[in-house]
Amino acid sequence: MNASGLIERPVSWVALAGFMGTGKSRIGWELSRALALHFVDTDKLITRVVGKSIPEVFAHEGEGYFRACEGEVVQRVTRLEHAVVSLGGGTFVHEENRQVLLSRGPVVVLWATPETILARTRHSDRPLLRAPDPLGRIEALMTEREGAYRQGTIHVNSDGRPSEEIVEEIIERLWNYQDAVYEGAFAGVSND
Repeated sequence: MNASGLIERPVSWVALAGFMGTGKSRIGWELSRALALHFVDTDKLITRVVGKSIPEVFAHEGEGYFRACEGEVVQRVTRLEHAVVSLGGGTFVHEENRQVLLSRGPVVVLWATPETILARTRHSDRPLLRAPDPLGRIEALMTEREGAYRQGTIHVNSDGRPSEEIVEEIIERLWNYQDAVYEGAFAGVSND
């Protein structure tokens, strides 16, 4: 806190993107606590609104319906104030979602190796990993999505690191981001 009693934080809104299993939900929750912001997990929001789990939505309504729900949720979460938003793995891949999110604020992309992702998601019921070769499927999807993920504002590796260390790095990089935005806003403004 500063002298006025207000919490000092680099941003009042940030989103976390990246492939499934990179730690978006856990890191997002811990980041929200560290910055004293609300935490919103878009996948959990969708399941609450639709009343079905994500595998059920994929099975009964299809991926197209799920992606439409994601688009609606993106519109809603970008109107929030004081929030850390954890995005589903495919949310940031879609151009319209990506542009809306990037125009709202910084998007931190978390990265991990395919092997780490497989280890973290091995016992989940994720529809996109229902394949004879889940590691091959992860590698193919990561390659397919990499170009979109590279458009994020900040990139952080989550492989084999304690969550506290990852959160500290994100906060430090958000301060650097905020400093660059502030300096850019005043570039060309003279004191004459």
